[in-house]
Amino acid sequence: MTISLTPEQQQLAEAVAQFAGRHAPIEKTRKTFDELAAGDLPQWWDDFVVNGFHAVHLPEEIGGQGGTLMDTACVVEAAATALLPGPLLPTVTASAIALLADHTVALPTLLGRLAEGASASVVLPDDHGLRATSSDDGWTVSGTSTATLGVCSAQVVLVAADSDDGTVWFALDPSRPEVCIDVLCGTDKTIDVGVLRLDGYVCQRASALTGIDDVRAQCLSVALTASAVSGTIRWCVEAVTTHLRTREQFGKPIGTFQALQHQAAMLLVNSELATSSAWDAVRAMSEDAVQNRIAAAGAALMAVAPAPELVLDALTMFGAIGYTWEHDLHLHWRKATSLAASIGPSARFAVALGELTRTQSRDVSVKLGGRDAEFRRRVAAVLDEAQTLCNDSPGRQGDYENLATGPQRTLIADSGLIAPHWPAPWGVNATQVQQLILDEEFASRPDLVRPSLGIAEWILPTLISSAPSHLRERFIPPTQRGELGWCQLFSEPGAGSDLAALTTRATKVDGGWRINGHKIWTSSAHTADYGALLARTDPDVAKHRGLGYFIVDMRSEGIELQPIRQATGESHFNEVFLTDVFVPDELLMGEPTDGWSLAIATMAQERVAISGYVTADRASILRTLANDERPDHARVISALGEADAYANAIKVLAVREVIRLLDGQAAGPASSIAKVAMNVMLRRTFKATLELTAPSALIEKPAPPAPAIIEPYFHLPAELIGGGTKEIQLNIIAQMILGLPRK
Repeated sequence: MTISLTPEQQQLAEAVAQFAGRHAPIEKTRKTFDELAAGDLPQWWDDFVVNGFHAVHLPEEIGGQGGTLMDTACVVEAAATALLPGPLLPTVTASAIALLADHTVALPTLLGRLAEGASASVVLPDDHGLRATSSDDGWTVSGTSTATLGVCSAQVVLVAADSDDGTVWFALDPSRPEVCIDVLCGTDKTIDVGVLRLDGYVCQRASALTGIDDVRAQCLSVALTASAVSGTIRWCVEAVTTHLRTREQFGKPIGTFQALQHQAAMLLVNSELATSSAWDAVRAMSEDAVQNRIAAAGAALMAVAPAPELVLDALTMFGAIGYTWEHDLHLHWRKATSLAASIGPSARFAVALGELTRTQSRDVSVKLGGRDAEFRRRVAAVLDEAQTLCNDSPGRQGDYENLATGPQRTLIADSGLIAPHWPAPWGVNATQVQQLILDEEFASRPDLVRPSLGIAEWILPTLISSAPSHLRERFIPPTQRGELGWCQLFSEPGAGSDLAALTTRATKVDGGWRINGHKIWTSSAHTADYGALLARTDPDVAKHRGLGYFIVDMRSEGIELQPIRQATGESHFNEVFLTDVFVPDELLMGEPTDGWSLAIATMAQERVAISGYVTADRASILRTLANDERPDHARVISALGEADAYANAIKVLAVREVIRLLDGQAAGPASSIAKVAMNVMLRRTFKATLELTAPSALIEKPAPPAPAIIEPYFHLPAELIGGGTKEIQLNIIAQMILGLPRK
């Protein structure tokens, strides 16, 4: 997905793309590299201004379009995707920062010039040697900036200079004699780069811009830079996908090679995370300072800083073709490298984020306001009553708080709030908004543990859709109350993720079916009352068409369990051997060959939930270390910042998907992408934790209060493998989302 979420934003981005296609095709841009480097504005700049693309976020009363900063982010992203040359990014950054200023006499004139189409550049605080000295006339500024994007072509330069009284912001006229601009040979050939030199530049006190918060300005610059990076990486995803589909070697498209499929899929995953973090940084400009800083640092770490490497990954997939001057890929590589350099060292963002998230967290909630107040009132009444009750027995499948049984769970279950998206009477037919309301109401009562259905959450929907009413009544209410436990008998030794290859047989007999076969990796089979089982009912048809979906009583004669001991020493998984196990006809769901479609529907059951992808704080040990005095404190803080940047990007990916669903749009690829991203995030976070807690991992069970390191680490494979390995998910992304050819 792009930054654009609404149809209006998508139309705006498409308009920018069409403008670029008409006025600035790449072959034409290539001929203007020297002029662009010298600071000449593109010939089409006036036409661009007439369309108002540069002033989407500026108020209508000063000549702008009256849109939002997010709208402008969509423009910036689309322009970068099209490699539109010229100083668009610094120009919109300058006008957006100017909007942060107090409404002084100088501000309307400045904003009016920018709305009329004056090109601009920004010299941010702490990035230069500019010094402002108070004088009778106002401020006298001297010094030299660092290399700055767009300063050679700028008709207005927004400058932040240091003074004894703090930062002085003002807009300078680069044509004045006290101003000298040195033209540099920039890395990005589509925009100029220069150094600003001031020698006694006088800024009248009345013309200074007051009220601009330095940190807000820097966050805004990072957010818009990340938006441009999002467009650059997205271009790479599209270009690589086309190349892998059409380029042939050894008589077949290279997109059939699994290594390239996985590399392309990872590029898409990283692109989606970059886009999400850029979107979040823009969104956070309207939030409080801490949230703004967290989001901006995340965008720096997840979008801007990784961009050169991600584009380099794309280049390697093109091989030598992508390394030629004639191929457009190197121009995007140059842009990504230039943008990453423009925000300064990425390490400082990791440290800044780690310092913030020691005690704060990113608020990724969707702001629902007063929507569906009556539903919220009903939910609140149930949960308030639930808080007066307690559960008095452990769950059937383990002594976990969210599986516990008793009056509290029964009340929540009977109210339809355990699986609210299910139809009544098992749920309340909750809309996406209502599900989010329920999430908020539970979150506002941290002492109230939200009940879980465990594996049954993926099984009971099949009963709702396919079982007769007496079976639904027999199985669903007691499961919701926690009185029945379930397992899923899908995987086999020769058919893990490839369910169509399973060999367990179901043979029709009088009154039912005889099941023979061998299942493996069955979670909680030893505590389950019933299992959902796939078995082959017709061996003579196509593999996925000859499967049946059965409900099996796990106490049936002929079922033998053999625990599989994990590396932790525990046995949560099992092998299940089925020998002439009888299943009555009524426990076949649907028709004898409906198993494949029912299994797919079962695995596709997902609630609308923002927290569904990152449900626990995986950096909790790093967070604890960050609050201790340690010789390697800076390393810990940096590691925490990097871990939280990744986790927050996944959460925001979920937020964007929720917003799309609330807008009535079809579900996107966020779930598959998040599963891969979670895999990467967990590996990175645990790696940092092991390194920074060494030698603690020498001891498997440390004495309190020392944190357990090995126990959660040794549980990691269950998350990395469960539901399909990273490699399986990359296959799905490459083939089902990117459309790369199968072998």
